[in-house]
Amino acid sequence: MKQPFWRTKPLHSLASKKTSTPELKRVFGPLQLIALGVGVTIGAGLFSLSGVAAGQHAGPAVTLSFIIAAISCGFAGLCYAELAGMIPIAGSAYSYAYVAMGEGAAWIIGWDLFLEYTVNASAVASSWSGYFASLLRDWGIVLDPRFTASTFSPVTLADGSTVQAWFNAPAVFILFLVTGLLMMGVAESSRINAFIVAIKLLIIASVTIICIPHIQGSNFHPFIPANTGTYGEFGFSGVMRAAGMIFFAYIGFDIVSTAAQDARNPQRDIPIGILGSLIVTAIIYAVFSSVLVGVVDYHLLANDPNPVATVLNKIHITWFGVLVKIGIMLGYISVLYGLLLGQSRVALSMSHDGLIPNTFQKLNPLTRTPIISHILTWVTSSILAACLPISILGKMTSIGTLLAFIIVCLGVMVLRIRAPEMPRLFRVPGGSFTVPLLGIICCGAVMVSMDGATWLRLVIWLLIGIVIYFFYGMNNSRLVKKAAAKASHE
Repeated sequence: MKQPFWRTKPLHSLASKKTSTPELKRVFGPLQLIALGVGVTIGAGLFSLSGVAAGQHAGPAVTLSFIIAAISCGFAGLCYAELAGMIPIAGSAYSYAYVAMGEGAAWIIGWDLFLEYTVNASAVASSWSGYFASLLRDWGIVLDPRFTASTFSPVTLADGSTVQAWFNAPAVFILFLVTGLLMMGVAESSRINAFIVAIKLLIIASVTIICIPHIQGSNFHPFIPANTGTYGEFGFSGVMRAAGMIFFAYIGFDIVSTAAQDARNPQRDIPIGILGSLIVTAIIYAVFSSVLVGVVDYHLLANDPNPVATVLNKIHITWFGVLVKIGIMLGYISVLYGLLLGQSRVALSMSHDGLIPNTFQKLNPLTRTPIISHILTWVTSSILAACLPISILGKMTSIGTLLAFIIVCLGVMVLRIRAPEMPRLFRVPGGSFTVPLLGIICCGAVMVSMDGATWLRLVIWLLIGIVIYFFYGMNNSRLVKKAAAKASHE
């Protein structure tokens, strides 16, 4: 008998889509899933990262960097699409790893997804807090800075004195608001999310249209500035360094794969949602970044956290900046919506499998939403957003996501060998290994470039998870219990 750590879920039960997992309302079609993916993906990467990438690394060729990053991220996206069409159950990379590589790998990736989604939600909420405070200042309302930054961060009071912040109250508030939205029910909240995503795209389109007449051709010459003599500072190495930075701007499309139990036809709609959201996002990033560097000399964007405001100031339309801030804040709500939804669905799957307590799969009888899971996620993400700086949260999000991408790429190769005959609604092109290996190489290269402190935090988190698995998950695993019961009757 296989050891619990290596035991895999049977493929035949998944192919028939029979599961006793608590049934959620199936309300998502292809358009709602694309809206979910686009809503989560388009955020700080577009509104702040694009200027820094252009000013410090790529120059006008930042558009090329966005395209390269999209192609690299697309390798993982293709692998997600194949597994989502093949294994139409909730849980994203966790469920795929359970089928392909066994319970131990599934636990590791599930625990990693907890880190990715919860910490990412905390980081987004922290960024939202900054825009919220800035918008209020535009209206003459100044919040006490001790309530708008992470705990112990230095802040300056009105009298000029520097003190330590207490906690980030607006971040906690927005997490509470989005959690309440999710607890209303998926059908209702998905309509609101689609509306918010539409507003975000309208803001992006409006800025683009307003700025096009002000684009100066001279700002594109040279398209790839000469390297300064330091690797990553312009030249082609700068384009690649910017692509590595921008890679994180595409994090979010994988959220679509967590919504299999919410999709009307998951085998068809989930691959469409994943690839559709990635393509839409890549086009928006490429066009928008091209407009930014066309209006403003890239040198001026090197240390600019808000390139959109800089562009609007350049063309003397500062009044539009308030609307843009409102649009960005609404856009961040759609990001939080997807992250908190994905977190609850992964927890639901793991709880059904017995790896975490049954509490996480209890549904509200009226809205059919996992209410306890939502509340616990809100509490955890609020503590992180209130107390930790966004720099730490952002790095932890990135390394956790990249690890998930690598495991998904591995899963495609393993299942091509283990179950070549199993129906696949979508197949990764290029054979069994080319695209998955490219995905592993691209994601691995970015992970290797990350700092030691981020790696240490990831290792500590995973070690904590392994301890929990051996003391709780392994002993309560439904799959292992079924195997033991079957063996006792033989």
